[in-house]
Amino acid sequence: MRLPPLISGRLIKRYKRFLADIELGDGSVVTAHCPNSGSMQGCNLPGLPVMLSVSPNPNRKLAYTWELVQVDGFWVGLNTMLPNRLAEEAILDGTIAELQGYRNLRREVPYGSERSRIDILLEGEKGRCYVEVKNVTLVEHGLALFPDAVTERGQKHLRELMEVVQNGARGVILFTVQRGDGRAVAPADAIDPTYGRLLRQAVAQGVEALAYRALVTPHHIRLTEPLSVQLD
Repeated sequence: MRLPPLISGRLIKRYKRFLADIELGDGSVVTAHCPNSGSMQGCNLPGLPVMLSVSPNPNRKLAYTWELVQVDGFWVGLNTMLPNRLAEEAILDGTIAELQGYRNLRREVPYGSERSRIDILLEGEKGRCYVEVKNVTLVEHGLALFPDAVTERGQKHLRELMEVVQNGARGVILFTVQRGDGRAVAPADAIDPTYGRLLRQAVAQGVEALAYRALVTPHHIRLTEPLSVQLD
């Protein structure tokens, strides 16, 4: 996935979840939209290098969007609108070997007793495969952790994937690690112990947990290699 032209700056502060003040190279300060509702733990420290995209829409309230942040020498993709596209591209080009062999791919399809929308639905002779995609930006000591804040929505998705498997289809939780220093993925039990418990329960009941790391640069982002998911 190619990114639009980006401009560099440094983070002053992130606040109200969706706003960030950024100092540009010329010393001016702009307020950017932050397309990430999580805590962004480890990625929101003042002074970190960032990259912004600029909207050509003159009617948009905030022209700038915070796309990337550099942490410990690695660019981190923050935009939670991208992982579904990254996953789709990686399925279609064969990168995600575990999700090959399906004829059709659809996005945002209604499913489940709680009427959610599955991120990706694969269909073919092998049946149906429901894929829920999660964006991972928190890394501690080489371990990529999800979530970075308590997520009732994420807990609901795990319950729905268990229901999918109980009804005879395939259910997959796919963690996309948008930074290069994560060597494996694990549930962030210290942050959301309920999510960790549900993830282990879901895997025990047949939900598949996959993880792929992305190569992130100021020019493009793409999923490149599988990571292990550690539940012990």
